[in-house]
Amino acid sequence: MTYEIGDESDTGSSGRVRPAEIVSELGPFSGAPSVGGVTFDGSHVWFAAGKNLRAIDPASGREVRIIDVASDAGTAYDGRFLYQIAGGSIHKIDPETGAVVATIPSPGTSGGDSGLAWAEGTLWVGQYRDRKIHQIDPDSGAILRTIESNRFVTGVTWVDDELWHGTWEGEQSDIRRIDVDNGSVLLQLTMPEGVGVSGLESDGGDLFYAGGGPSGKVRTVRRPKA
Repeated sequence: MTYEIGDESDTGSSGRVRPAEIVSELGPFSGAPSVGGVTFDGSHVWFAAGKNLRAIDPASGREVRIIDVASDAGTAYDGRFLYQIAGGSIHKIDPETGAVVATIPSPGTSGGDSGLAWAEGTLWVGQYRDRKIHQIDPDSGAILRTIESNRFVTGVTWVDDELWHGTWEGEQSDIRRIDVDNGSVLLQLTMPEGVGVSGLESDGGDLFYAGGGPSGKVRTVRRPKA
């Protein structure tokens, strides 16, 4: 099943485009020149730093944990395990020991996967240049359905039954809420020019954690109330 996400003119005509409200910035962090995927375990924000996966205290920005595992792109948390995109694979990681307990193939080719989220017992995988979001089986990697976008897709997150994803093309980036049934854009939060979103995760409330790519930062962005 495939859906197409509406274009920006659709969102503009319905008055659903607004500036993103950046609440705070964390980082940059020593030895982590770039931030990829991000996730939240209820206490700490984890982010992909290329050669490792790092956890920070979102209140202070203090780094509290490093797991030595390849962390190229999206990161997710299912309430017990972390999931991390590394090349053509998605690793399931025990955060207590740092061990990789399972690996499945990622749906993209040539390292094209970007965002990663956990919801409804499945993984949701952003495809950057393919401009897609796949829902996949976390045990086999089988694609269950696909949503198509007209923008490069970065981070993906679910909150309160809402599906959100980041986009990043050139110097323009935004965070979009989309209708998972028909793919239309319901709300678009436009980031300031030159401020990108490489990864995206909700705190379960009214904030997003947004990876900042080569800025080396994690930004908190306000999630508007319905």
